[in-house]
Amino acid sequence: MRREKMIKRLNKQKEPWDIVIIGGGATGLGVAVDAASRGYKTLLLEQHDFAKGTSSRSTKLVHGGVRYLQQGDISLVLEALKERGLMIKNAPHLVKNQAFIIPNYEWWDGPFYQVGLKVYDLMSGKLGIGSSKKLSKEETIGHIPTIDQKGLKGGVVYYDGQFDDARMALSLAKTAKQFNGVVLNYFEVTGLKKNEEEIICGLTAKDLESGKEYSIDARAVINATGVFADRIKKMDEPEVKEMIQPSQGIHLVVSKEFLPDKYAIMVPHTKDGRVMFAVPWHDKVVLGTTDTMKEKPELEPKAQEEEIDFILETAGQYLVKQPTRADVLAVFSGLRPLAKPEGDGKSTKEISRHHKVMISQSGLITIIGGKWTTYRKMAEDTVDNAILIGALQERKCITHNLPIYGYDKNLDLTTDPLAVYGTEKYQLLELEEEYPELAEILSDDIPLRKSQVVWAVRNEMAITVEDMLSRRVRGLFLNSGEAKRVAPEVAAIMAEELGKGKDWIDDQLAAFEKVASNYSI
Repeated sequence: MRREKMIKRLNKQKEPWDIVIIGGGATGLGVAVDAASRGYKTLLLEQHDFAKGTSSRSTKLVHGGVRYLQQGDISLVLEALKERGLMIKNAPHLVKNQAFIIPNYEWWDGPFYQVGLKVYDLMSGKLGIGSSKKLSKEETIGHIPTIDQKGLKGGVVYYDGQFDDARMALSLAKTAKQFNGVVLNYFEVTGLKKNEEEIICGLTAKDLESGKEYSIDARAVINATGVFADRIKKMDEPEVKEMIQPSQGIHLVVSKEFLPDKYAIMVPHTKDGRVMFAVPWHDKVVLGTTDTMKEKPELEPKAQEEEIDFILETAGQYLVKQPTRADVLAVFSGLRPLAKPEGDGKSTKEISRHHKVMISQSGLITIIGGKWTTYRKMAEDTVDNAILIGALQERKCITHNLPIYGYDKNLDLTTDPLAVYGTEKYQLLELEEEYPELAEILSDDIPLRKSQVVWAVRNEMAITVEDMLSRRVRGLFLNSGEAKRVAPEVAAIMAEELGKGKDWIDDQLAAFEKVASNYSI
């Protein structure tokens, strides 16, 4: 997947594109896969990097949503459990089965959660991934030796999915490309084009790398920009009412000593009614999350002090060792693009996670809401609408059984850091065989090898040091201090591959340092 080849494809296209997608996060990339795999001429434009925003900052869970079951949102849970099963089936190199334990400290918790989770199991149907069961106090401690044993009555174990969100996004981009889709990062949409009937017939865009401006014709234009959807809507209708309510969720990353076994902890009710997770991820532990209403969307949201304190304090109630600020290796924040509720007074944790597809009078299709787990269904619904708006030949969705690029069910996501590359892992190792110096390990902790940097530039459209250390590997999310340490070496390797000089390296390191400051306490 090379950017220069994508640009050539864009320049060659003389006919209008069937579908043009604005936004390269989970939703936009899902739409690109759906549209391209149906055989439509598909173009996706992302103004930053793929999954730069919310889509790389999730809790890393592929789940039905135990909380939504508690809230009685049965239809969302049913849809999400089905999609969870399809994600695990279609992308085994990216999604794995994760066991969660709900510790019980009150005698009535056990029966209550046991019954609720049996319902959760039944709702999964044929796509279930494991049966929940009651645990004794001794079994609970055996699985989570670090758990606070004072007052512990037992626990319930259940199963959900876990994944690497940014690598999933990248694999979706490659899947779209596999079906002749064109996907471009660092390509900003600057305006929408309308015909004499005031119907959208394309857009204008700028390649932020070359500065070249483009006028692009399209039969259907899809706004899949997540928390920034209102900005594109206002290009179409300047007076339109805002529809997005951003909700900030932050996560803290600590060492695995806080949760040394493979089991995750799920706390259904924190003191403010939220759900709390402690989940093993890439040999670290992710603690989260919060649900804080924000007024405006930001590309780099920053964790608030009270959010950090809330997670540390809550995690300390369930672990023998109280995590402190000194234990935090990284902090990351993301904004959920929730659909604004009608009327006032709803907190963000009560706003529905259902997705909505909306069509403006001029034919702009906007998809909002939803979550990573339901990205495929969101895409299917969106493309179905695009077929009508663009008067495209009707073709059935095939993504129910479509293997995601790199599909390989023989890789172990728990022990193999290269498993997320899927079948490309073997090409990466061949590169090291051909050039042994690329096998050098830059960091054991992230982990990172020289070959991964070269591979990301050549085959994964990595343009900046931050692309590399945030999303091609997850260094900035796992240990911000270590990511800063290796950044100069990464910049030097990238500069050589991209044909850049010292000024580029200096600019990149300054830009990375600025972004990285948001990832440390």
